[in-house]
Order: sequence, then structure tokens, then C-alpha cells
Amino acid sequence: MAPIVGWTRRKDRIRSSSRIPLRFLRQILLITILGSIAAVAFGGTALAQEPTPTPPSATTSEAPPADAESVSGSLNNGGERLAGVDVLALDESGEEVARTTSEAGGRWTLELSPGSYTFEVDPETLPDGVSVQDAVQRDVVEGRANTVVIFSFGEARSATELPFYEKFLRTTVDGIRFGLVIALAAVGLSLIFGTTGLTNFAHGELVTLGAVAAWVFNVSMGIQLIPATILAIIVGVAIGWLNNAAIWRPLRKRRTGLIAQLVVSIGLAIALRYLILIFFSDRAEPFADYQAQTQNEWGPFAITNVNLACIIISVVVLVAVALMLQKTRIGKAMRAVADNRDLAASSGINVERVVTFVWCLGGGLAALGGVLFGLSELSGRVQWEMGFKLLLLMFAGITLGGLGTAYGAFLGCVIVGLLVQWSTMIINPDLKYIGGLLVLILILVVRPQGILGSRQRIG
Repeated sequence: MAPIVGWTRRKDRIRSSSRIPLRFLRQILLITILGSIAAVAFGGTALAQEPTPTPPSATTSEAPPADAESVSGSLNNGGERLAGVDVLALDESGEEVARTTSEAGGRWTLELSPGSYTFEVDPETLPDGVSVQDAVQRDVVEGRANTVVIFSFGEARSATELPFYEKFLRTTVDGIRFGLVIALAAVGLSLIFGTTGLTNFAHGELVTLGAVAAWVFNVSMGIQLIPATILAIIVGVAIGWLNNAAIWRPLRKRRTGLIAQLVVSIGLAIALRYLILIFFSDRAEPFADYQAQTQNEWGPFAITNVNLACIIISVVVLVAVALMLQKTRIGKAMRAVADNRDLAASSGINVERVVTFVWCLGGGLAALGGVLFGLSELSGRVQWEMGFKLLLLMFAGITLGGLGTAYGAFLGCVIVGLLVQWSTMIINPDLKYIGGLLVLILILVVRPQGILGSRQRIG
């Protein structure tokens, strides 16, 4: 019986030992089932208690970020202020991050953290028959008090409802404004040619440097644009003096030929242009002041305050330069050097001092012309190659008026400005600068000495 009893006890131990893992399996299974039920229950409660996502249109009611900068604009469709229109801000991934609605007068404002954004207008909120041509990309920069976004509306640029005579008068006023700005920048170029014989292809970069200096003072340093422009003119004078002292005076002392100096000016222009690109920006950067200007209408005439100020400033400065050439000793000396350099030197005139003054004057006028060109022609923006675009028109103007003559530069540039703006009534406005090249070719073929020039050039 002992073996049987032993076997029975071993069998009982096997059974008892086999119950332990089964018990654990049941407990694990029970815990798993209870856990699943609890997860479903609490998950459903959490989903039920989760707040509804805030629609993008409600982002303006939230507190702005701590590092937020102001972005604003005005919705103006051909003089009609658009209120109740939604403006959206999209981040670099294309996701909407902010939205606001324009108020009475078309004004709108968004508070955004620094970064790159695309601004759009919700087409469903626009009035019937009004459309926006393109979205606008802007960089919101830390420390910039106000970034302005300007939308182009289809109805605002068509001007199909204006009578022809009214459109012609407005274009004429705009052409006079454009021609005066070109003349302001080109007078220095003409005087430099008259006193030294140098055709300075780097003069366009002096225009750009003046505008960039004003932008740095205005935007980066927070100085209002008018004193910033005065400081930019001082910088332009310094750059003109440095150009002459570091490059052109040593070349003249070595009796370097004019063709070699022309090649040097081309190389200098390319170097300065791409240095501006490296240290400034490849995008058009707006001034902080005088954005979103409205037109003042007086009968058939319409002009913004900025464009009117550009005309007045240009006329005042050009008249002052003319009086300086006629009435002052330095002006008479400049005309004498331009007429006959050797005779002026033998008469006791310090030719090098006169040339230095001309370079300083040309740099200051170019800087002022760059600021006015950016304000009036580029919608208050600064571009790294804006002077290069203006250089062809400056050469066309002074060639048309007569190389080396200040009055000829004034007359020729005004005519070129009128022809360029009138051409927009016939051709695409993006191609209007081609008119400057055509004028230059025709003048060189028909009358190379220009309107006020002669075969024997006089000052």
C-alpha cells in the first residue's frame, strides 16, 4: 500500500501545485478586464469633458504672446475703406495662427511673435466684386514697433472707371514727381562727370546706401524718418568723401585714364551692391513711418501726402543747388572747373578741393534721392538693388539734358520721368523702365550732346 499512498500524495501535490498558476491567470485576467472597463469609462469621461477647440477666428480674443510685435494695415480699395473684412496670418507651415477683422476706416492690427508669416484676406468677407491680387509675406522682427502689410486689390489698380483726361492728369503729376526724384539723385552724377570726366557707374549704389542708412536709423534705432533722413544725408556726404579720398583721388594723381576709371567704377558698383545684399536683406524692407497713405483728391488730381512732400522737397533742394551754382563762390568754382580744369587751376582755384566738395554734394543728394525714391516709388520700402534700377534712368536723364550740366540733368530727368509714367497707360507698368533705355538710345543717335549740351561742352 505504501507505493499507492505515495503516488496519491504525489498526485495531490501535483494538483495543488498546478492550481497556483491557474489562480494567477484568473487574477490577471480579472485585473485586465477591470482595467479595460475603467479605461473606457474614464476615457469617455475625459472626451466628454474635453473643451471644444477654439476656432481660428477667436485667436484675437486671447492675450498676445509676451514677445508679440504689432502688425497692422489698412484695407483700401480705390479710395473705399473696407470694414468688417477678416485678415489672416499663416505661419511657415501654412497653419492659421491669428485672425482679426478690419474696423471702421479699414484699419486692422494683429499681435504676432517674431517669425515669417503670410497674410491673407478672407475672400468670403470681401464685398461683392472686390478681390485681392496676392497674399503678402512679411517677417515680424523683434524690436520693430510696427510692421505694415499692404494688400493690392484688383479694383484699386485697374482705374477703368476714370475718364481718360483725369487718368492722364494724374499720370502727369506722378511723372513730374518721379522725374524730380530722378533729377535729385542724378544732379550729383552730372556734376561729378562735369568736374572730373568720370562716368560713375557706382552712383546707383550711393542711392541705395542712403536709403539703407535711413532705414537703419528709422527701423533699427527707432528714430523718426525725417531726422533719420537728415542723418542718412550726412552718411551719404561721408561716403562721397570716402569714395573720392580712397579711390578716385589716388587714381587721378596717377593720371589713370578715364576708361580705366570707368572699369573701376563698374567693379565698385558690383562690390557695393552685393555687400548691401549680404548685410541688409534680399527682401524689400519697409520704413516704420508714413505707410498706408491715403490720396487727397482735388478735382481730377489725386496725390498722397508723401508724394506731395517728395515733390516739394525735390523742388526746394534742386532750386537751392541751382542758386548755389549761380550765386556762391564754390558754385562758380565748380562751373569754372567743369568748363576748363587747367584754366581754373591757373586762375588760383583749388581744383582738388572743388572736386572733393562735388563728391560730398553728390553723395548727399544721392542719399536724399534714395529715401524719396523708396517712399514714393517703392511704397515706402528699401530694396538692395533699387539704385541699380534707377541708374539707367539717371543716365538717360543727364544724357537727354546734356552731360555735365546741372540744369540739363534737371530738365532731362523730368522729361524721362514723364515719358516713363506716360508709358504705363499703354504698356504693362512692370515694363515702364524700358522707356528709359529707348530714350537713351534715341538721344545718343539723334543728338549725343543732349538738349542743353553742345559739341563743345560748357558748364
